[in-house]
Amino acid sequence: MRDIHCHILPGVDDGASTLEDSLAMLRAAKAVGITSITCTPHCRDPYFDFEAMWNAFYELEEAAEGFPLTMGFEVNYRKLMELGLDWAEALHTDGSQDLLLELSVGASPSGFGDYERTIFELQGMGYQVIIAHPERYIAIQRDITLAEDLVRMGCELQASTDFIAGGRLGAEKRPAKRMLKAGLYSYLASDAHVPKHYRYFRKAHKRYGHLLRER
Repeated sequence: MRDIHCHILPGVDDGASTLEDSLAMLRAAKAVGITSITCTPHCRDPYFDFEAMWNAFYELEEAAEGFPLTMGFEVNYRKLMELGLDWAEALHTDGSQDLLLELSVGASPSGFGDYERTIFELQGMGYQVIIAHPERYIAIQRDITLAEDLVRMGCELQASTDFIAGGRLGAEKRPAKRMLKAGLYSYLASDAHVPKHYRYFRKAHKRYGHLLRER
């Protein structure tokens, strides 16, 4: 199994602080059956340091002794607007055209119009936009047709597997289950910041993996 969203790189965001922490996360990932990882440090303030993040990737890659790792980013929408869409060329998942996009937790339904316009631009540039943890976004919690609209326009959705215990913010379980039953998700990912975040990965895949959309 592949984990497409985690904060395993050492010392670059609010995930692993040291290489030892990164390797502890890697052991936890292996223990739940993960066979490859896309490393996705935050592309948002105050963490974003592009060169430092790539250096951390190379450090972990060497220490991982052949375990398949790929570099990517969790790209915050506001930060991308600040940097400019041309930065998508540097921020998409290495070796693919996937771009993991984080929206604002508190965005209003009307704010999704801005998201859609940007997503259309990214799609026109050749990127496959993956929306990170839509179950956390308050507007989607209240109205999953916003998520349906994102899927209809060609986005893929990624659930964070801790939703089965309520989620990182405590309100994600119900909307995630509704979106799974509606067949809206393409991925279940850990969004791990520490080793214990992996404890829900296998259970979520076993219980809900059959509900994922085919790529």
